[in-house]
Amino acid sequence: MVALSDEDPTSEASQSLWKRFARALAAQMPKGLYARALIIIIAPMALLQSVVAFVFMERHWELVTRRLSTATTRDIAMLINVYESYAHQDQYAKLIRMAHKDLNLSVQILPPQDLPPARPKPFFALLDRTLSNEIRQRIGKPFWIDTVGRSHLVEIRIKLDDAVFRVLARRSQTYASNSHIFLLWMVATSLVLLTVAVLFLRNQIRPILRLAEAADRFGKGRPAPPDFRPRGAREVRQAAYAFVEMRDRIERQIEQRTTMLAGVSHDLRTILTRFKLQLAMYDDSDEAKAMRRDVDEMQAMLEDYMAFAKGDSSEDTARVDVREVLTEIRNQTSREGKSITITMNGEPVVVSLRRHAFKRAVDNIVNNAVRFADTVEVDASTTRKWLTIRVEDDGPGIPIEEHEEVFRPFYRLDHARNQNTSSTGLGLAIARDIVRGHGGDITLGESRLGGLKATIRLPI
Repeated sequence: MVALSDEDPTSEASQSLWKRFARALAAQMPKGLYARALIIIIAPMALLQSVVAFVFMERHWELVTRRLSTATTRDIAMLINVYESYAHQDQYAKLIRMAHKDLNLSVQILPPQDLPPARPKPFFALLDRTLSNEIRQRIGKPFWIDTVGRSHLVEIRIKLDDAVFRVLARRSQTYASNSHIFLLWMVATSLVLLTVAVLFLRNQIRPILRLAEAADRFGKGRPAPPDFRPRGAREVRQAAYAFVEMRDRIERQIEQRTTMLAGVSHDLRTILTRFKLQLAMYDDSDEAKAMRRDVDEMQAMLEDYMAFAKGDSSEDTARVDVREVLTEIRNQTSREGKSITITMNGEPVVVSLRRHAFKRAVDNIVNNAVRFADTVEVDASTTRKWLTIRVEDDGPGIPIEEHEEVFRPFYRLDHARNQNTSSTGLGLAIARDIVRGHGGDITLGESRLGGLKATIRLPI
């Protein structure tokens, strides 16, 4: 026996096709709240009006047109019967007068001749189709109609045995010509409703955009817009009040932590100063020199710990010339006996940053490269929204699997770098913390020089 699978390949193919279609449709749909809200309003309105227009066209317009065409065809059939049943010595002047006065039809009795060739059908052939069907059913003779030539008249020619019966009827007698007024009113009211909806949505979306801008600026360490305040609908105001309270709590927490760390730093520095004073009283023995090196290392470690804990968040943002900061870092490195190359494309870039924090982050990256490499190149470039700084060296590099691990606090990669170089393991952690505080990030990769490449990206 052959076991049958419960899964239907056709069903799986249809589901896969539907998923691809859904993904393609989702990719084409607008992503903004404003556009999506407009679609939510416009789509039901358009659907409703389409249904109403279809029902109106199908039921009312066609029904009225058919009844008008039927009445006109009956009048013409009656006139033809009178013409064929009674002889008139006055060339049927009384019949023509009666048709014009009582039936509002202009009748001419032409000599026998061929009917004109058929004219092309109009785009909206409702009148042409309805009137032709009625004439075909009720009169049953060869005919020719023109519903296009004259805008306010409809010409009908019917071929009789000994004449051609020519009738001119007003379009309003055969066709519901004023139905477009209903469509115009429907479109006009829709435009008015759509305008009101657009204006209303703009006023409702604006507070959400202002809240998003304030949250984005706070995440980048920048002050909120001066005119920001909770406004808009109740739910939007609640979100804005929650954001303001969260921001105030975070700022109070940072302020308290900074104050506490400042006190701890002051006390520890006082103790280290005492150590230095006491060591200064000793001779320049090997033991004293070793103790002085330990004290200096402890002070450097303390500065790194405090910088990492504080995060330099207390500094205010200001307009900073990036070229000037990079030049200062190059000059400082040159004084220490190291040489780096700085390349910056384009005009001088001025960005809103916390200057000392930004300089510290770049300096940490550059010093990390200088410590382990002979050649260091710094390249800065800008786009419309981003500032990118690349620091490349020809050092030993870092294994790819540890590119993220090195950003952890107190993580040391001594097996890949110079083990004789002292480090607290906080340089990269401090740099990434500062850069992320500005809304950017730091990533590591392989350098074209053969070593490590550190890329700093900051929003402009």
